[in-house]
Amino acid sequence: MTAQHSARCVEEAEETVKELRAALANAGITLPSLGIDPASLAREAPCPRVELGGCSVELAARLAAALR
Repeated sequence: MTAQHSARCVEEAEETVKELRAALANAGITLPSLGIDPASLAREAPCPRVELGGCSVELAARLAAALR
């Protein structure tokens, strides 16, 4: 994997997180811990993973309802 490819993967992950955050906000949902998992960027060739984080049971129920 080239450095250019790795940078593109990170950029795509950041854009995806931004889009997910906006879509959740449109449904009235905020996941405070939503972001890119920093450990996934610590490799020589980063392979970003999205960290959704924890949330309350109430928020999980709202999220499930929004996805139905």
